Amino acid sequence: MVKKCFIAFLLILVFPVMTPAEDRNFKMHNNRGVADYDKGEIDRAIADYDKAIEINPRYARGYYNRGIAYHDKGEFDRAIADYNKAIEINPQYAEAYYNRGIAFYDKGEFDRAIADYNKAIEINPLFAELYYSRGIVYYDKGDSDKSLSDYNKAIEINPRYAQPYFHRGVLYSKKGDFDGAISDFNKAIKINPGYAEAYYNRGLAYYAKGDFDGAIADFNKAIKINPGYAEAYYNRGLAYYAKGDFDGAIADFNKSIEINPRYAKPYYHRGVLYSKKGDFDGAIADYNKAIEINPGYAEAYYNRGLAYYAKGEFDGAIADYNKAIEINQGYAEAYYNRGIAYNATGEFDRAITDYTKSIEINPLDAQSYNNRGVAYGKKGHHDKAIADYTKSIEINPDYAEPYNNRGMAYHAKGEFDRATADYIKAAQLGNKNAKDTLRKSGIMW
Repeated sequence: MVKKCFIAFLLILVFPVMTPAEDRNFKMHNNRGVADYDKGEIDRAIADYDKAIEINPRYARGYYNRGIAYHDKGEFDRAIADYNKAIEINPQYAEAYYNRGIAFYDKGEFDRAIADYNKAIEINPLFAELYYSRGIVYYDKGDSDKSLSDYNKAIEINPRYAQPYFHRGVLYSKKGDFDGAISDFNKAIKINPGYAEAYYNRGLAYYAKGDFDGAIADFNKAIKINPGYAEAYYNRGLAYYAKGDFDGAIADFNKSIEINPRYAKPYYHRGVLYSKKGDFDGAIADYNKAIEINPGYAEAYYNRGLAYYAKGEFDGAIADYNKAIEINQGYAEAYYNRGIAYNATGEFDRAITDYTKSIEINPLDAQSYNNRGVAYGKKGHHDKAIADYTKSIEINPDYAEPYNNRGMAYHAKGEFDRATADYIKAAQLGNKNAKDTLRKSGIMW
């Protein structure tokens, strides 16, 4: 969230004529309100600002400060009303426009936020926080170019301002420029060595580059600064997983869940690891939890389907693939694996339909062609099967299984020489079934 600005600002205001005692009193209440606010006593601060405004209804800063306090309580409309009043009294009050813009941003009213930032920039073109905050709004609106321009301007005005470097780094990461992102996170960290989010995001960039050790080092630093950083534990777990350290990954997923039991992703990835270890019941329990937290989690349904399939519960697997496809109709792997489940239940036409859909989504999926060939073969359609095996081999000439399967299809058609040639190729690529077939036939390869 954008931080609110509490900057002392020289204002030229027209106040009602008041006695020296009254002048001291309203300022005293305002100053006491600021002190209460700084101590986190928001309601007491508001009460003091109320008193300052009661004494001097034309005191713009009193409305401004009370607006900040209401904002901190999440009362954005009341905050906006106070900023409105401050601006009415002093139309050149750049900070009031700025903070009203933040309130509009927090309400999701991005265009009104931008309008306020524009006005504040018009009043004070060297106010770096304004460009930075407007850049965040543009980013959230999907306008990366305007966002980048504003971060650049904020940095130009104040090269020691860590946040725009950080957010520009996030933007570069989103664009796939991980080296540019890392450079900006480096600058943010140099300015603010305690910037946990900068270490965390630099870790994400290193991870995206395949530098898992660099990622782990940065997640370690983020966790040292903020031991309650659930996302840092989760992503460090992913890095350990990528390095093959499954126990380290599970420990980090456990810690992430301990910190935030409503965080779906570590349950999901812990489930993936349990499946990899053969603990399908443990995996299913974790996928259940991930789905409970996020009912639209297509990958969790899909992977729970894989776990049910591994347990021989084909109907349960099919039901989960159905749900994954309902959520994501372009989920090629879900169609492919539902096809495998239908094949296991003898529903070859349904299997063929699913493999065909998988191929439609991903025309270079050699496995879908191979498996559709198997389904055609089960139905006795050997020519269609051979065509699919041939396409699978065309896509991946080092894929042993379609050579063996095509050999069986040729054998079923009585084309023994072609069958033998395919068995030999499959055996050379390491296919055990082809080796056994050739051995039984006394053929050397």
